[in-house]
Amino acid sequence: MTDADPLWPTPWVRGAMGTALLAVLAEEPLHGYAIAERLAERGLGRPKGGSLYPLLNSLEQQGAIAASWSQGDSGPGRRTYRLTDVGRERLSRERDDWHRLVAALDPASPTAQIQEDAR
Repeated sequence: MTDADPLWPTPWVRGAMGTALLAVLAEEPLHGYAIAERLAERGLGRPKGGSLYPLLNSLEQQGAIAASWSQGDSGPGRRTYRLTDVGRERLSRERDDWHRLVAALDPASPTAQIQEDAR
Protein backbone atom coordinates (compact mmCIF):
# COMPACT_ATOMS: atom_id res chain seq x y z
CA MET A 1 0.00 0.00 0.00
CA THR A 2 1.29 3.47 -0.87
CA ASP A 3 0.37 6.77 0.73
CA ALA A 4 -1.76 7.36 -2.35
CA ASP A 5 -4.01 4.54 -1.12
CA PRO A 6 -6.45 5.32 1.69
CA LEU A 7 -6.45 3.25 4.87
CA TRP A 8 -10.24 3.09 4.84
CA PRO A 9 -12.84 2.07 2.24
CA THR A 10 -13.16 4.58 -0.59
CA PRO A 11 -16.81 5.49 0.18
CA TRP A 12 -15.80 6.42 3.75
CA VAL A 13 -12.95 8.58 2.50
CA ARG A 14 -15.20 10.31 -0.05
CA GLY A 15 -17.75 11.01 2.65
CA ALA A 16 -15.15 12.47 4.97
CA MET A 17 -13.10 14.40 2.42
CA GLY A 18 -14.73 17.80 2.94
CA THR A 19 -14.23 17.59 6.69
CA ALA A 20 -10.68 16.30 6.18
CA LEU A 21 -9.83 19.27 3.95
CA LEU A 22 -11.12 21.67 6.58
CA ALA A 23 -9.13 19.86 9.28
CA VAL A 24 -5.92 20.08 7.26
CA LEU A 25 -6.43 23.78 6.60
CA ALA A 26 -7.19 24.41 10.28
CA GLU A 27 -3.50 23.81 10.92
CA GLU A 28 -2.15 26.27 8.34
CA PRO A 29 -2.82 27.73 4.88
CA LEU A 30 -1.68 25.39 2.11
CA HIS A 31 -1.61 25.09 -1.66
CA GLY A 32 -3.32 22.19 -3.44
CA TYR A 33 -0.35 19.83 -3.68
CA ALA A 34 0.48 20.31 0.01
CA ILE A 35 -3.15 19.63 0.92
CA ALA A 36 -3.03 16.35 -1.03
CA GLU A 37 0.20 15.42 0.77
CA ARG A 38 -1.31 16.13 4.20
CA LEU A 39 -4.38 14.06 3.41
CA ALA A 40 -2.13 11.17 2.36
CA GLU A 41 -0.13 11.51 5.60
CA ARG A 42 -3.40 11.16 7.54
CA GLY A 43 -4.25 7.93 5.76
CA LEU A 44 -6.90 9.36 3.47
CA GLY A 45 -4.95 8.69 0.31
CA ARG A 46 -3.72 11.30 -2.13
CA PRO A 47 -6.69 12.72 -4.02
CA LYS A 48 -6.26 13.46 -7.70
CA GLY A 49 -6.66 17.03 -8.92
CA GLY A 50 -9.91 16.07 -10.62
CA SER A 51 -11.50 15.46 -7.24
CA LEU A 52 -9.47 17.80 -5.00
CA TYR A 53 -9.86 21.08 -6.88
CA PRO A 54 -13.62 20.85 -7.46
CA LEU A 55 -14.06 20.24 -3.72
CA LEU A 56 -11.77 23.17 -2.88
CA ASN A 57 -13.78 25.37 -5.26
CA SER A 58 -17.04 24.23 -3.66
CA LEU A 59 -15.76 24.94 -0.15
CA GLU A 60 -14.58 28.35 -1.34
CA GLN A 61 -18.00 29.16 -2.84
CA GLN A 62 -19.62 28.15 0.46
CA GLY A 63 -17.33 30.54 2.34
CA ALA A 64 -15.60 27.80 4.35
CA ILE A 65 -12.19 28.53 2.81
CA ALA A 66 -10.60 31.46 1.02
CA ALA A 67 -7.95 31.35 -1.67
CA SER A 68 -5.24 33.80 -2.62
CA TRP A 69 -2.43 33.76 -5.15
CA SER A 70 1.11 33.55 -3.86
CA GLN A 71 4.26 33.75 -5.90
CA GLY A 72 6.27 30.54 -6.01
CA ASP A 73 9.90 30.64 -4.93
CA SER A 74 11.22 29.17 -8.15
CA GLY A 75 8.22 28.81 -10.38
CA PRO A 76 4.76 30.06 -11.20
CA GLY A 77 2.39 31.38 -8.59
CA ARG A 78 -0.16 29.12 -6.99
CA ARG A 79 -3.36 29.35 -5.03
CA THR A 80 -3.02 29.07 -1.28
CA TYR A 81 -6.12 28.09 0.68
CA ARG A 82 -6.94 29.06 4.25
CA LEU A 83 -9.81 28.28 6.59
CA THR A 84 -12.31 31.09 7.26
CA ASP A 85 -14.36 31.64 10.41
CA VAL A 86 -17.28 30.00 8.61
CA GLY A 87 -15.01 27.03 7.89
CA ARG A 88 -13.89 26.78 11.52
CA GLU A 89 -17.50 26.70 12.69
CA ARG A 90 -18.36 24.10 10.06
CA LEU A 91 -15.37 21.96 11.02
CA SER A 92 -16.38 22.08 14.67
CA ARG A 93 -19.96 20.99 13.84
CA GLU A 94 -18.78 18.24 11.51
CA ARG A 95 -16.29 16.90 14.06
CA ASP A 96 -19.10 16.77 16.62
CA ASP A 97 -21.27 14.93 14.08
CA TRP A 98 -18.48 12.40 13.42
CA HIS A 99 -18.07 11.79 17.16
CA ARG A 100 -21.81 11.13 17.47
CA LEU A 101 -21.65 8.75 14.51
CA VAL A 102 -18.77 6.82 16.10
CA ALA A 103 -20.73 6.67 19.36
CA ALA A 104 -23.75 5.30 17.53
CA LEU A 105 -21.58 2.59 16.02
CA ASP A 106 -20.05 1.66 19.38
CA PRO A 107 -22.68 1.95 22.12
CA ALA A 108 -20.14 0.83 24.74
CA SER A 109 -17.92 3.89 24.14
CA PRO A 110 -17.77 6.66 26.76
CA THR A 111 -19.01 9.10 24.11
CA ALA A 112 -22.12 6.99 23.58
CA GLN A 113 -22.91 7.16 27.29
CA ILE A 114 -22.58 10.95 27.24
CA GLN A 115 -24.97 11.07 24.26
CA GLU A 116 -27.43 8.82 26.10
CA ASP A 117 -27.23 10.96 29.26
CA ALA A 118 -27.93 14.09 27.20
CA ARG A 119 -31.28 12.70 26.00
